[in-house]
Amino acid sequence: MDAYEYSELLKLLNTKLNNIKGILKPDDLNKRLEEIQELESSQDFWNDVENATKIGIEKNRILGKLNKFNKANDSLKGTNELYEMATEEKDEETLEMLYDEATELEKLIKLTEISVMLSNPDDASNAIVSIHPGAGGTESQDWASILYRMYLRWAERNDFKVELLDYQNGDEAGIKDVSFIIKGENAYGYMKAENGIHRLVRISPFDSNAKRHTSFSSVMVSPEVDDNIDIVIEDKDIRIDTYRASGAGGQHVNKTESAIRITHIPTGIVVQCQNDRSQHKNKDSAFKMLKSRLYEFELEKQQATKDGVEKSDNGWGHQIRSYVLQPYQQVKDSRSNIGYSNVDAILDGDITKIIEDVLIATSTSK
Repeated sequence: MDAYEYSELLKLLNTKLNNIKGILKPDDLNKRLEEIQELESSQDFWNDVENATKIGIEKNRILGKLNKFNKANDSLKGTNELYEMATEEKDEETLEMLYDEATELEKLIKLTEISVMLSNPDDASNAIVSIHPGAGGTESQDWASILYRMYLRWAERNDFKVELLDYQNGDEAGIKDVSFIIKGENAYGYMKAENGIHRLVRISPFDSNAKRHTSFSSVMVSPEVDDNIDIVIEDKDIRIDTYRASGAGGQHVNKTESAIRITHIPTGIVVQCQNDRSQHKNKDSAFKMLKSRLYEFELEKQQATKDGVEKSDNGWGHQIRSYVLQPYQQVKDSRSNIGYSNVDAILDGDITKIIEDVLIATSTSK
């Protein structure tokens, strides 16, 4: 890196931080923090445990955002001053040190940028994820299971917990359907970038002629809705079916009609759960999934209205990402328009960079 490249990088990072400041509004956050501290000093505040807990969570989120912003702001401010001084004094040793530290500074600003993009209240929620294979039988069912493993590994890498809601084995290999919750701070904020159709191109291990096959799987992501959000589901709008569960769970699961499928007639949304032996628990989980899907549906509808377009369905033509294993290896996301060559690592859960690039691309395009 030379002096010109470094000065251009500094200009870019300063612009990014100013944009972050405009979105984050640190002065307003500090003001809200003072209000919370004043509330906490009141004796009556702690009598309402539910409200105190809610405000405590808000306080921690504000502190987290401010700490990240202040760290980036102080670091960039110090770098600007040091670079100006070193340039004036022609201090080559200090300039070389700054050039060496450029990557770390860029990474710090990017992390701050990401944290601001995850400032929507829903972003902090747990994520309910459903994976459905497209047409193609065993081939697409195997692709769905590869995606499922990818998300499990990503969750593990990021210390997120996973709770399985529904799992149906494929006919020969893979899965027909899987739904699960990824639990942790900003799980939905990250996983919302995975919402859409994922396309795989490879030499099929199930084809004796070793031909290249294209498979599709749909990934649907919605925030787990807590009790504070009132989602009204009327009995006349739903159909509940019970059926015998298949797959893991022991003989008891298969002998009783413990599995639940709920269809929301006005929207066509279908959820199902068969993971527990208890029909009541499966019903509770299915309703939790339905509420989250309806909430996400409503958010998308509101955003589409705001943007002046009709809400689009997650149709099989709406591909967000391609994973090509043959004749070359590349994963390319259509929203960031960035290609990645570390395919094996990505399928093993190394998808954070892809997600962050998508968040940045979709944020700047709004």
